[in-house]
Amino acid sequence: MKRQDEGLAFMLRYENVALYEDGAVRILDRRVYPAETRFVTCGTHLEVAKAIKDMVTQSAGPYTAAPMGVALAAFECRGMKKEEQLEYLRKAADTIAHARPTTAKRMETVCGQALRAAEKALEEGRDASLAVRDRVIEMNDERYARIGRIAEHLVSRFPDGGAVMTHCFAETIIGMMLKECRERGKTVRLFCPETRPFFQGARLTATCARDMGFDVTVITDNMAAFVMKKEKIDVFTTAADAICVDGHVVNKVGTLQNAISAEYFGIPYYVTGAPDPGHPTVDTVTIEMRDPEESLYAMGVRTAPQGVRGYYPAFDITPPELIAGVVTDLGIYPPFELGRYFDDAGGGRDRVVV
Repeated sequence: MKRQDEGLAFMLRYENVALYEDGAVRILDRRVYPAETRFVTCGTHLEVAKAIKDMVTQSAGPYTAAPMGVALAAFECRGMKKEEQLEYLRKAADTIAHARPTTAKRMETVCGQALRAAEKALEEGRDASLAVRDRVIEMNDERYARIGRIAEHLVSRFPDGGAVMTHCFAETIIGMMLKECRERGKTVRLFCPETRPFFQGARLTATCARDMGFDVTVITDNMAAFVMKKEKIDVFTTAADAICVDGHVVNKVGTLQNAISAEYFGIPYYVTGAPDPGHPTVDTVTIEMRDPEESLYAMGVRTAPQGVRGYYPAFDITPPELIAGVVTDLGIYPPFELGRYFDDAGGGRDRVVV
């Protein structure tokens, strides 16, 4: 069967995100890619959780790494009695899912799917670790296909030859939207703010766009407003770490200031993803405050003198008034009407899309 990652950039191929194999999980180290193609090998599920917390993998990468960590946990407890294995796996899934606070709801979902695959395998007397790994690959295929449908709706809003600005690394939607552009013969110019302090835009988004043959320009984070005006940006678009049902969007810090600028210049801001029933309102979201020291460094080099303070919220919150539409697999919804998504999906508010 044709895999959904066919034709995408190197780092979007499933095995280059994270893979369980032979009692270990191998994760592409996005902290150094593309300057160096290095993988971190995790020998326990606790090491997987730490890798996620330490930003070895970012954006949607944890949604592959986390369930692969559950596969590793199944390998770790393989010699225990069945009920002991199930309890071990439940605790492991909970630990991995809560490696970072802001995305915990979605991580619980993917780890829960992996856990169910492990439970089924144990019931049937099969190797739970391999069953989970195979299920994660299926989950990736399902997610990439769904995001492919999102890309169809998003790309319909791009004028041919238009200029599109992103923010941070929107992972799968970046690859799928560029693939959709290529299949339609539509050209776009992509502008990527660098997104300090980990430079996901400069290193990851730009690399994917380049690898897929698209015109891409990296700008510093404080150039966005100038570039929007000077380069006549047509669309500002991001993914989201959480889309609240009340229309608020949580994404990499800096998204809000770019959304404000886009509103000022009359540029539509489209968010890709699906509303999260685990976040009915924005006050259910916990913004991760990372080690402030991280903001005082750039790629391992200190940029501020000793004795000054750093400050590093990993995400910010954009209100629905600044959002032109939320682009889902079912179409584009006004941010104030996201409740309709669940009705249209036919699954009620139990339907969580990752």
